[in-house]
Amino acid sequence: MKKFLIVGLGNIGAQYAETRHNIGFKILDYFAEKEGFSFTTDKLGDLASYKLKGRTFIFLKPSTYMNLSGKAVRYWMEKENIPVENILVITDDINLPFGSIRVKTKGSDGGHNGLKDIQAQLNSTQYSRYRFGVGADFAKGRQVDYVLGEWTPEENEKLPERFQKSIELIKSFGLAGINNTMNGFNNK
Repeated sequence: MKKFLIVGLGNIGAQYAETRHNIGFKILDYFAEKEGFSFTTDKLGDLASYKLKGRTFIFLKPSTYMNLSGKAVRYWMEKENIPVENILVITDDINLPFGSIRVKTKGSDGGHNGLKDIQAQLNSTQYSRYRFGVGADFAKGRQVDYVLGEWTPEENEKLPERFQKSIELIKSFGLAGINNTMNGFNNK
């Protein structure tokens, strides 16, 4: 049975729950709610398992805080014996307009501290990432306030449709592969 590790990046704690930086957690929570499974707290994060058409998806919400996400990713990748090409990391991206989707097979951390730590822990940039656009509607020097800020009412209205698209994207990653997923979802 093929296994996939789907990692949603975010920060633990109620004060971060509705922030842009927590989009990875939100997408996985939405998936769990729609498909009727739940997370349990385990070593270095909250975990859930989901089976679909002969594949197992291990969902991970690291509890290490964003900047140390790599430790949890490496631990669960090794424990579950999941190859690096079967990892998908979901993160926010201020370089993309709100709600836009960019899936890549590899790349730089783009200044994102969560990705930077994953890259260091895995000693590789060869893992797939799903960047969710959060826009860049902030004044110079206010980036941290922006990503740790909450969604606007307009954004909140549009999020469920984007979350539904994200569920389809994650399923596609496991069933159709990364290249088909990039073709089917990038810039959609």
